[in-house]
Amino acid sequence: MAKNLDLPHVCLPNYRLLTAEITYHLPDHPHLLQVYLWQEYDLLPNYPELTKFLIFWETNLDGKLHSVIVSSTEAFERQEFTFADGHFVLH
Repeated sequence: MAKNLDLPHVCLPNYRLLTAEITYHLPDHPHLLQVYLWQEYDLLPNYPELTKFLIFWETNLDGKLHSVIVSSTEAFERQEFTFADGHFVLH
């Protein structure tokens, strides 16, 4: 479900990089759970892209949803780097 997002769309203040950990029941073995990770840029606070994806899941896929854990971060944020003091090679 990857799509191209133009930069102005993503830079709007309420857009975040969203990660959803979707836990669902396996269709052939409903007592077993499987995890699916999903990432997309989405709009706070209602997460319309995630909502559309979960509606698609429930209407088109066989695995019944068990739980969804959501986390998000700024779409573009300053990154911190730590540099190594040396380089070591082991043989």
